[in-house]
Amino acid sequence: MLQLIVRNWHLKLLSLIFSLLLWLFVTGEQKAEVGYSVPLELKNLPAELIVANEVPSLVNLRISGPRTLLSNLQPSSLSLSVDLRGLEPGLTTFKRLDENLNIPSALKVVRLSPSYVEVKLERIREKSVPVKIVLRGETQPGQKVLSTIASPQMVKIRGAESEVKTIDLVETEPVDIAGIREDFIMTVPVNFRGTYTELAERKTVEVEVHFVFEPQPEAVEDAAGNDVAPAPVTPSAE
Repeated sequence: MLQLIVRNWHLKLLSLIFSLLLWLFVTGEQKAEVGYSVPLELKNLPAELIVANEVPSLVNLRISGPRTLLSNLQPSSLSLSVDLRGLEPGLTTFKRLDENLNIPSALKVVRLSPSYVEVKLERIREKSVPVKIVLRGETQPGQKVLSTIASPQMVKIRGAESEVKTIDLVETEPVDIAGIREDFIMTVPVNFRGTYTELAERKTVEVEVHFVFEPQPEAVEDAAGNDVAPAPVTPSAE
């Protein structure tokens, strides 16, 4: 046993001295503190769930330690993550975000903001809702919109269960009818983007607009030669 200990004793002694000098260098070096903005990643989100709250994309932290180690630390190599694997619907709080931060042991995280994150998971739901056609602009005198038809009349939305329940319809982008005198058909985008809900499939619909024209009474001249609109005719009672 003693022979194993003393074998290559000079190499072992040299390694011990080198380690001691390195430790003295690191511990005796002037310390510093540096701030970083580190991206936060959500990993392993279950396929049937969706994140239904605002989660910060960056975490601000300050790292303290020997100045040499801090100067060699590459901000691009820093990242934080929370693992969502196996979670059920509900609110989960993640603390100690710095535990999976890959930095040398001589460096310490002295401050995090935020110090924790909350992730709300909800089940993904789909629902079909009617499309409301939005018109913009004034028709010509005597011209009225007779009817509007969207094809398809229903589209499917998909997203967080609580939000899907509150949505009863979606609208098209405004269709400008100013100056148009004939019936027309055009493809129009559906104007919808929920907070945690989106269109599941179709992003456009065909809009068909039909007009009707009503005859306008001709103006008559008064004694002074001015045009005067005729008084409305009231049917007499029989």
